[in-house]
Amino acid sequence: MAGTGLLKGSSSSQKTKSVKDKSLSGLANLIRLLPTGTVFLFQFLNPVFTNNGQCSTVNKYLSAILVGVCGLSCFLSTFTDSFKGSDGLTHYGIATITGLWPVPSGSSSVNLSKYKIRAGDFVHAFLSLIVFATVSLLDPNTVKCFYPSFQSAQKVWLMVLPPVIGTISGTTFAVFPITRHGIGYPASSSTDSQDESS
Repeated sequence: MAGTGLLKGSSSSQKTKSVKDKSLSGLANLIRLLPTGTVFLFQFLNPVFTNNGQCSTVNKYLSAILVGVCGLSCFLSTFTDSFKGSDGLTHYGIATITGLWPVPSGSSSVNLSKYKIRAGDFVHAFLSLIVFATVSLLDPNTVKCFYPSFQSAQKVWLMVLPPVIGTISGTTFAVFPITRHGIGYPASSSTDSQDESS
């Protein structure tokens, strides 16, 4: 009988650990959809700007500016792309309706019109903004600073929201695959070989 109680207790702790692991892995998958530099900047500065959650009015303004600037960076960086030029270097530009801008030197042999903006870029930008909002607004320091009464519900939201948004984003990116490797997004070897062949 005591053994049965012990088994129930251990299965309960395993279930809790499993839910925690799933929520953290869901959060990790979400972060992959964001520009790495922006996420690093937010994770580095947020504890400083929020004073580890013990916010004054100045801290709230600084934190709000940080979230806004990083969110804008996530949105705009999805419209950047890169290519290998004839000089062998990787060049970055902003996607426009006609191609990449500015046109860097070394691009004479590359067809820049294939890098123009498509509808999928706007979907990706919107979802990147939603993912960043989820990551930043559920951060413990942000919660303590802006809405401390939410702390008890934060655990539930942390377990539910990242997997839901990850599923929606993953499904959308499967339907609208993104091939851009702009500023803050790592380039894959397949993209490098594709750029070399064109």
